[in-house]
Amino acid sequence: MEEATLLNTLKEYFGYDSFRPLQKKVIDSVFAGKDNLVIMPTGGGKSICYQLPAILLPEITLVISPLIALMKDQVDGLTANGVPAAYLNSSQQEADRQAIFQKIDKKELKLLYVAPESLQFIDKVLTEGKISLIAIDEAHCISSWGHDFRPAYTQLGYLKNRFPSTPVIALTATADKATRSDIAQQLNIPKAKKHVASFDRKNLSLEVRPGIKRFEQIANFVKNRKKESGIVYCLSRKTTEEVAAKLKAKGFKAEAYHAGLNHEDRITIQDEFINDEKQIICATVAFGMGIDKSNIRWVIHYNMPKNLEGYYQEIGRAGRDGLPSDTLLFHSYADVVQLQRFASNAANEEVQLAKLDRMKQYSEALTCRRKILLNYFGELKQEDCGNCDICQNPPAFFDGTVIAQKALSCIFRLKGSEPISTIIDVLRGSQNEAVLSKNYQKLPTYGVGKDISWHHWQQYIIQLINIGYAEVAFHKNNHLQLTKAAKNVLFEGEKVRLAEVPDRKTVQEENKGSLKKKDNSLFEKLRQLRLKIAKEEEIPAYLIFNDATLKEMEKERPMTDDEFLQINGVGRQKMQDYGYRFIKEIIAFSKEKREQKPAKKGNTHKITEELYKEGLSVEEIAKKRNLANTTIFSHLLKLYKDGENIDLHQFVSKADLEAIKKAKKDLDNPGSLKTYFEHFEEAIGYETLKVALRILEKEE
Repeated sequence: MEEATLLNTLKEYFGYDSFRPLQKKVIDSVFAGKDNLVIMPTGGGKSICYQLPAILLPEITLVISPLIALMKDQVDGLTANGVPAAYLNSSQQEADRQAIFQKIDKKELKLLYVAPESLQFIDKVLTEGKISLIAIDEAHCISSWGHDFRPAYTQLGYLKNRFPSTPVIALTATADKATRSDIAQQLNIPKAKKHVASFDRKNLSLEVRPGIKRFEQIANFVKNRKKESGIVYCLSRKTTEEVAAKLKAKGFKAEAYHAGLNHEDRITIQDEFINDEKQIICATVAFGMGIDKSNIRWVIHYNMPKNLEGYYQEIGRAGRDGLPSDTLLFHSYADVVQLQRFASNAANEEVQLAKLDRMKQYSEALTCRRKILLNYFGELKQEDCGNCDICQNPPAFFDGTVIAQKALSCIFRLKGSEPISTIIDVLRGSQNEAVLSKNYQKLPTYGVGKDISWHHWQQYIIQLINIGYAEVAFHKNNHLQLTKAAKNVLFEGEKVRLAEVPDRKTVQEENKGSLKKKDNSLFEKLRQLRLKIAKEEEIPAYLIFNDATLKEMEKERPMTDDEFLQINGVGRQKMQDYGYRFIKEIIAFSKEKREQKPAKKGNTHKITEELYKEGLSVEEIAKKRNLANTTIFSHLLKLYKDGENIDLHQFVSKADLEAIKKAKKDLDNPGSLKTYFEHFEEAIGYETLKVALRILEKEE
């Protein structure tokens, strides 16, 4: 097909002057009659890859799509663009179906959308000569290795057998290597040309926080975003309604969205969100498929998703216009337990549990989060992104080259045929059945890592997976295998930086202090000033200065015009428009800090109590008193025991408290904290256990 014709069609029906990366290659391949597998992230323009050819091809294009709502949105969009399209599903009347069949006979339709369950309706009507193209949307649904397996999709392989000369195009936003291969095999298109777009959405910031006092954190997150659209994803219908009700009570335009609502209500809520009449949707994961809203500015996961594919697809609904957008994920031990329960007894239980484990590892990572996501989808990146919480608050690193070489060499010696647990056992020289029965004690790497604990080896190997030197083969019993990048470490002398694995107590102390520590920062004050100016001028806040520029102001503290001009993102015009007000705020903040007198040293519980009542966090009190966080924590525990008004519940989630309460009953002889620690497989730290047990002790 001539390029001029393609560009004219693109402009006339879709309004674009040029193709996005990969779209033109896919479309050319379709016109060449080849089968294609397209992996293109949400917002990347997958639909055009088959919709544009459908307009120019002589016969009808058949589109298999999983959801009625998704089909309706697509057909409505095409119809609005002047493209004749229709959809068939089981809810339609027979007369409606016959009217569509008549249009097909008269060649009045270009695209026909059908759910896989409704294929029998078109069986008698369509013959080989009447189909120019078959498109399988959300193609990951066919694979049990995929994140959203649907049994009805498994029958679709017959389409290629029935129409061997008709090109098939399979499309999905997210699929790892195993899933891609499985899609091609099951659809009987093993030689399909694979097109994989970049998964790198640089405009999305990535942040993960512990799931403690989630609603308070969400309310704080959205309070300065009242005019921005966002989605809060929850695991249950009940949670969507609870969060939406609390947000409404605080004055936000929020609604719950889930499958329990009737069809009319779902459509109304969806339309209100698309038209900016409602700012926040609290939804289960079904919401968002096919929602073409480009200005969603943030996505929050109230609960942890069940895998990285789903997580990536859901955060991908933010910032489709390319502007800076935020994502926030809460994680907790209780979420993991709940998701494990959901996965149990599923046909692909082992795969689901392994993918959940990778999701958990992402949540607890010490490595650049974007790098983890990209490496997971096979897009290996060596450099850090600078736009995630790990990059902005990096852990301490050390030269971990020797550790990496030992681990990667062990994976190599085991020929990529063992899971992480066996690899660690070999490295540590364990003499258990898994090692001795296969003579692994004779390997050169046996026992080379005796000096490193099991937990630390686990964390280091997870880092190596996250960085991209190894990968989990989900379709091969979750065995660890080397990637191409590993040879650079093993044979080319490439250095590896590993993050120091912190004690769990340290991590928890930092998390507990994090809720309040930024409230009075210079960055927050500059952000408030930016919001005030934005409201005055009625323009988006990011057009004044973006967050990166404010961060640099916080770091550099410019107090003259010349210094202010040196900040990245500050031009002459912005200096003239806003410089005076921002410099004034920086000078005022610096003066306030100088005037603050350091607190007197002391080790009494009463000084801690006074500071606690002033609203300071554990971390802030420790810093002010020049004491360890653990010392301040012990003060609060004693004060609570003595009957003082200390809210220990803020340091432990309801779910963790319930889990510990149950464990206290179930364990025959709870004994020490270590018993509980081991019972929860180290997932709940010592400080949380101390708090929970102190609360339960008082309740009893």
